Amino acid sequence: MPIARANPTLSTTLRQQVYERLRGAIEQGSLRAGTRLPPSREHAAALGVSRNTVLWAVQRLQAEGYVEARVGDGTYVSQAAGGATRSQQLVAPPRGLSRRGQLIADTAARWNPPVAVARAFRMGAPEVDTFPYAVWDRLARQAGPGQRAARAQYLDPAGDPQLREAVAQWLWASRGIRCDAAQVVVCSGSQQAIDLIARLLLDVDDEVLVEDPGYPGIRAALLGHGVRARPMAMDGEGACIAEATERWPGAHMAVVTPTHQYPTGVRMGLARRQALLQWARTHDAWVVEDDYDGEFQYGAQRVPALCSLPGSERVLYVGTFSKTLHPGLRLGFIVAPPALVQPFAMARAITDRHAPGDAQAVLAQFIAEGHLLRHLRQMRELYQARQQALRDALADASDGALQLAASDRGMHLLCERAPGSDDETLCRQAQAAGVMLAPLSRYAMESQRRGWLFGYAGFDVPEIKSAARIVGKLAQRLPGA
Repeated sequence: MPIARANPTLSTTLRQQVYERLRGAIEQGSLRAGTRLPPSREHAAALGVSRNTVLWAVQRLQAEGYVEARVGDGTYVSQAAGGATRSQQLVAPPRGLSRRGQLIADTAARWNPPVAVARAFRMGAPEVDTFPYAVWDRLARQAGPGQRAARAQYLDPAGDPQLREAVAQWLWASRGIRCDAAQVVVCSGSQQAIDLIARLLLDVDDEVLVEDPGYPGIRAALLGHGVRARPMAMDGEGACIAEATERWPGAHMAVVTPTHQYPTGVRMGLARRQALLQWARTHDAWVVEDDYDGEFQYGAQRVPALCSLPGSERVLYVGTFSKTLHPGLRLGFIVAPPALVQPFAMARAITDRHAPGDAQAVLAQFIAEGHLLRHLRQMRELYQARQQALRDALADASDGALQLAASDRGMHLLCERAPGSDDETLCRQAQAAGVMLAPLSRYAMESQRRGWLFGYAGFDVPEIKSAARIVGKLAQRLPGA
């Protein structure tokens, strides 16, 4: 076993040392694809650490895709991470990267945004086939030569004034957020928004509270800036604020998805929301509200945004049109306190100057003329029907082994299993059969919560039923099914 014994005198924890050395051995090719790791007891004895230390390191490597557990057969280096030959090994980053550049390069091991065509049950994929492209094209053609010439110039990095005004009015009507148009900074989706926030409000080694399980793209953006992402456990009321702030008293920020937690689907209760806002005021900290699919609430009563509550002056609201319209649009926004707008605009200018003028102008008109409202009404109806089709199809195809509870919000459902159980095997089998199924463990840091995530919004009923038949048959073979 080409791993040195752990050194208890180092400042890093033993489990972190074991994790880093195992990961390094895989990346450098010392542990090749298909190599079976020793049983945890033998491994722990060889390294001079406890068995729990080894289990923690291996579980983290498994969540990141470096190793895979085969039921009844042990844990192996995955084909994607290790190489049987030199040509198959991970390509090392080029020499000469800065520390921050190396951190950004390393995020590829933690988060690889999918680029393949979306298939059921991919998470986060909205319906795109029925988007009103004809309406969008008509609005684009309405621009006169003078307007087109103006949009072809360098523009305000904070965004088109008409779009900022339209967003501010929409937020008040739809999410209960009172803000001035001057507080809206247009960006390229929520991922760029998180990146801008990390660059402007955090320093290297600052601590940020993130949900666990939570969206890996948020952690990747933070870690790429040298920020320490600290886990907040989740329960039925959302993020466990009190426990996390007591555990990490030096945290400068918390990033949350309170309307529909990603990926567990929990809605943060009012008491937790108030506790979070109180923490931010008391500690002069920031709260980032990622409202990625807050428009998709299907009940008669809509829960307003965290940013709409009294005492939310320390909240930065992040919104995106990638879910409400389509990801190819690449438009989102930050609602920031007035004093931060100019710094955010300048950071946007340094990054990519500004969003395309034509797209901003058409979107402003699309919102102002009521097309966004009509589109969302149709999507809410459609998504509800698809959610029901998913629940029925999975229950039928699995002979009752997969029973998903209904939800009055969101674009995906979670089928949760026993804590610490294997949720990777079914996903690998589904992937081999052409179905995109994500394990809950992929989104975890320390959390032992396990299960499977079913995105349904972007797929028609025949595709949902076809994918459900595949997963349902596979689920019937699982132990205890």
